[in-house]
Amino acid sequence: MNDHNEQTTIMLVDDTPANLELLRAMLHKKGYKVLVFPGGEPALRALERKEPDLILLDIMMPEMNGFEVCGRLKEDERLREIPVIFISALDDTQSKVRAFTAGGVDYVTKPFQPEEILARVQTHVTLRQVRRELEKHMSELEELVREKVKEISDSQMATIHAMSKLAEYRDDQTGRHIERTRELCAMLAGKLRENPRYALLIDDSFIENIYHASPLHDIGKVGIPDAILLKPGKLTEEEFEIIKRHPRIGATTLSWVRSKYPQNAFINMGIALALFHHERWDGGGYPDGLAGEDIPLSARIMALVDVYDALRSDRPYKEAFPHETACRIIREGNGTHFDPSVVDAFFAVEQEFEQICDHMTNEGTENIL
Repeated sequence: MNDHNEQTTIMLVDDTPANLELLRAMLHKKGYKVLVFPGGEPALRALERKEPDLILLDIMMPEMNGFEVCGRLKEDERLREIPVIFISALDDTQSKVRAFTAGGVDYVTKPFQPEEILARVQTHVTLRQVRRELEKHMSELEELVREKVKEISDSQMATIHAMSKLAEYRDDQTGRHIERTRELCAMLAGKLRENPRYALLIDDSFIENIYHASPLHDIGKVGIPDAILLKPGKLTEEEFEIIKRHPRIGATTLSWVRSKYPQNAFINMGIALALFHHERWDGGGYPDGLAGEDIPLSARIMALVDVYDALRSDRPYKEAFPHETACRIIREGNGTHFDPSVVDAFFAVEQEFEQICDHMTNEGTENIL
């Protein structure tokens, strides 16, 4: 028992020296480490340096009574969990109720029996130790749950990434379209966030979601025949109408997932990206002909990123354009194809776009070779 008590610190606060000495000697004999203070102010100053495991607190003291001392403790987030046992000559019910209302865990009336004090001290020390162990185990359990959730999330992301690749590899020769667009979307969203108009719409979660959801934007291409998707020449009007089905195919596929997880922000953004990334600011896009801010912000960001990356990439029907040509085409589409605010953000980071696209395209080609 004594070995265990040596790890426990008890603070005594009483303005009567005889009471302090009696309690100190009694607790010290049982192996507790004891700190003694003749008033509330010095005790509170000491608490700034060291937190005891338990406080025995007198009520009737000059300058600051025990109720006030306990009230100050409970106002401090760092100290409020320290248990306080009031020891007082006041034996009326009102004083006891006030003590418990102030935050005390127990009340001992003077004169007291040593055995009673020791029993109550041991009870509350044990309760505090059990509470600490429980908090520790709860923290460890929460960390374990977080790790498992992340493990499941990473597995789901890998599956979604693989599904997206099925569509990507059919018409992207380097196989890096997904990696490039996710980086570019996150960068463009981060720059657009600096615009006060979008500061409340784009937070860390939005940027994280668009990074992870952007690979889903072309998932509907798995439903387009190779003869059309990989055609090296110009598409006929009928063939283009078939190509225009891929946003709805992708959104319909993802909507099944949303039916299982309706509140999942990542899936909801994935649907918006898949369905609306071919809409135009002026209303001339597809599949719904949405215009302006009726188009979800994530899709307006993806619309520019997707066009930029398509222009910079080799496709069955064309060779890659240089960065300068892509910038010219995007500038020409400002206010017609693209949201002007998104275009402004793009030109603030267009050099970074070029670097990412060049680096990741070359890296993809090396991997293929």
